[in-house]
Amino acid sequence: MAKNNSFIKLDGTLDGLTFYRQNGESFVKTQSKISKNRIMKDPSFKRTRENMIEFAGASKAGKAFRDGFASMVKLMGDAYISARLSGVMKLINSVGVGKRGERDIDIVLHHAMLRGFEFNKKLPLKSIFYAPYPMPEIDESRRVVTWTVTDFDTDAFVNAPENATHFKLVLATSYVSNYLFNKNTGAFDPENELVNGTGGQGYSDAIPLGGMVGSDIRLEVDMSAIASVPATTALFAGVGILFYQEINGEFYEFAQGNTMKVAVSG
Repeated sequence: MAKNNSFIKLDGTLDGLTFYRQNGESFVKTQSKISKNRIMKDPSFKRTRENMIEFAGASKAGKAFRDGFASMVKLMGDAYISARLSGVMKLINSVGVGKRGERDIDIVLHHAMLRGFEFNKKLPLKSIFYAPYPMPEIDESRRVVTWTVTDFDTDAFVNAPENATHFKLVLATSYVSNYLFNKNTGAFDPENELVNGTGGQGYSDAIPLGGMVGSDIRLEVDMSAIASVPATTALFAGVGILFYQEINGEFYEFAQGNTMKVAVSG
């Protein structure tokens, strides 16, 4: 892959070269000379097929994570969050049980690998919100998560974007099932679909920037409507911050400056 630095920006394929745009930049790559049919049938590409199947499974697990955090991903995720999540899921897959191409993706056993995951790698939470706080608490049933942040000075511990007047702290959750290889379909499926890809959110009131908050902040995500959480499903809880500008009593959410990370899991 190479960058196209010419003032002529093309899209499409020309003389074996494919021109495309990504994140505002133009790139060019050569077309593959290997047919899809050969990759799928030639014994020499067995390892490639195994990797393709496992990457597809990792992508499914990553999508379930994003589905549970859907609104947070939209507000806070960077352009590469899908690829970065798939990468972590592939690492989990790489130490899974089974033969290559069929190794399980044991999210429950390896959930700690996603702790500290930043929704925006270039805007980590600690660079925007750095008041001291305890980690959220997950109750024994794994259906209720709470987070309490003691009173703090917003001038000292919040790095707000220009023109922001208020912020909200956010607690969000996502359930992700283990994924197993299905020999009948030749693909990976969730071990239990009951709550896979679901989640919830809790928001503080809009807090003015400038001075002390004035009280402790307690957030809760209550998923107790769920009868039970399968043992083959992990729970992830993220903490973040959203910024707003107040104009004539209306609060307008910022598109930039918002950020979240996975704080706890279990």
